[in-house]
Amino acid sequence: MGNILGNFNYRITGDLQRPKVVFLHGLMGFLNNWGSVVRGLSDRYCCLVYDQRGHGKSMKPAFGYQPEDYANDLNQIIVELGWDKIILVGHSMGGRNALCFSKLFPEKLDKLVIVDISPDYNPNSFVYFEKMLNLVPTPFSTQDEMKLFFETRFIAEFPAKEDAKVLAKFLMANLVSLNSSSEDGNSRIDWKFSKVAILESVKLAQPDLLWNWVEHISCECLYIRGNRSKDLDKETFDRIIKSNSMIKGVEISDAGHWVHSEQPVLFLNELKKFLDYNKLQT
Repeated sequence: MGNILGNFNYRITGDLQRPKVVFLHGLMGFLNNWGSVVRGLSDRYCCLVYDQRGHGKSMKPAFGYQPEDYANDLNQIIVELGWDKIILVGHSMGGRNALCFSKLFPEKLDKLVIVDISPDYNPNSFVYFEKMLNLVPTPFSTQDEMKLFFETRFIAEFPAKEDAKVLAKFLMANLVSLNSSSEDGNSRIDWKFSKVAILESVKLAQPDLLWNWVEHISCECLYIRGNRSKDLDKETFDRIIKSNSMIKGVEISDAGHWVHSEQPVLFLNELKKFLDYNKLQT
């Protein structure tokens, strides 16, 4: 199998003898998206965060962005680490990949947490993300140029599903300075992720499979929705809860799609309750 971890940017926090929790970020995300949640759990759990393929500082293959590709990456990672069972937490695309993992490797899951992802496919999603990425004139020459674009033109021109300012902040966090990356030797600011990976990940969503994965979850599962989410509507959320007796549903008040960043305290409290955090000794 080789050195799988060498292909990924990852971080392990906490005592390796503790129960293992793995976090999967969403589309265009990276490992730091889970920072506050990991800090809230790492005194009693061993937490793994990593940039999934095509994202952050991890490998960016030219193809291979189906949920099964992401799920197999995770399986190979935990095999290399020697971890038998994990608690898996996934947001958005990471939630979709976590559902796939639960179907392919159910024996490796202790508990599952899915955050704000609908099993249904929105046919407008590809166009939405393509338009978003094409609007951003990367690479930028300076931080000031980047900030000016997102604080003015992006907010004015892009029809964001939720708060455009929150989305702009999220996207800015996904831009990185690449020193001497241009012919003139000057630094440029460009995406951390692969645009191909983002668009392929959206295009390859498979709703029939996703509903099948939801219905066949065989471990305890917490399904979290932000009550203002445009990505997971209330009707679909209720259908998810009814589809499988292993699933417990929780809605976080005053939160949209980015539940754990918009309401970190409420999110962490619900996660701790589900994980029986207070029953573990420090």
